Amino acid sequence: MAEERGEKRGRRRDREQPRDRDEEGSELVDKLVGINRVAKTVKGGKNFGFAALVVVGDQKGRAGFGKGKAREVPEAIRKATEEAKRNLVRVPLREGRTLHHDGAGRHGAGKVVLRAAPPGTGVIAGGPMRAVMEVLGVQDVVGKSIGSSNPYNMVRATFDALKEQASPRTVASKRGLKVQDVVGRRADGASEAGMAESTN
Repeated sequence: MAEERGEKRGRRRDREQPRDRDEEGSELVDKLVGINRVAKTVKGGKNFGFAALVVVGDQKGRAGFGKGKAREVPEAIRKATEEAKRNLVRVPLREGRTLHHDGAGRHGAGKVVLRAAPPGTGVIAGGPMRAVMEVLGVQDVVGKSIGSSNPYNMVRATFDALKEQASPRTVASKRGLKVQDVVGRRADGASEAGMAESTN
């Protein structure tokens, strides 16, 4: 009986995984974007609670966001973190530090513009956008929010822009080309744009 109990305990221990790791075993980093006190009006008065918005990522090209409500702040953050871990999306990064191309995203009245940047630029983005970029692992990017400054709308708009990102390998496979052809065209386009700017 004692041996059976020991085996059961061992199995249970195997099933439990560290909270800061996902299914792929990579370390997850979470950031609290915002927390609000919310109220529900009931017959006897008002019930106060808290709503939390959290972004989670492995700093290697995967990120997600989640929101949670509870009567206490820690519980709201825990719920938001769990939802964010379930909603992780993968974003292709160029050289593991920046985006492959510029992009724009929108959600409701929130609009954001993201631009790829050369090495050493850093994360030029404010508030919720900066939190998303940091957990995603982007080191060089320029971001601008146009419209609503509501953190929920900004985070959703940022993820909308990130979902449009495509790596040269993906584009090449869709068009039936080689990766060098796609990257070569991008380099040619950049050089032509630079020459046009210099002539103007």
